[in-house]
Amino acid sequence: MSGLLPVERFVATLSIVKREGNHLAYSWLTLFAEGKLITQTWVEVLDEQPEEAVLLEAFVSRFGRMQDTLADKLLPRWLQALAEKPGSQIETLNRAERLGVVESVEGWLIARKLRNQLVHEYMENACEFAEAINIARDSSLMLMGTYNQLHNYAESKMALADLPGLLDLPNS
Repeated sequence: MSGLLPVERFVATLSIVKREGNHLAYSWLTLFAEGKLITQTWVEVLDEQPEEAVLLEAFVSRFGRMQDTLADKLLPRWLQALAEKPGSQIETLNRAERLGVVESVEGWLIARKLRNQLVHEYMENACEFAEAINIARDSSLMLMGTYNQLHNYAESKMALADLPGLLDLPNS
């Protein structure tokens, strides 16, 4: 991707995030089927339910991957496509919030903390882990919504065509 123009890099990365979003939406639907909330008991008996553990692992992995790609690649490439120089991650998030693409920088910071907690503190405390998974449930919708906002911005304000489609948010 290094030889591409900034707009081309942005669109290529948008396509990657679209695929990641589809996978995250699928994991969201399978893990939280029929409005299921994860409980401390559910986490405690996870060793006895390998199918559920696989669903959980896929969701956690896809949540972290999409967040990383959005924050580390897509948002900075979007700013570059706008002929802006991206700064630190917090500066990029603040700029994206001002432009209406990120709903809440605070929400992003919570999601970032969750990502680290889910990956590095995996099931050390069943109650805290269940709570974190349920918060990640909502945060994942924010990630997918951010993709849709970027898509809409690129289409309407940047007049880009041939973009990947919007994500169908699993709760809608």
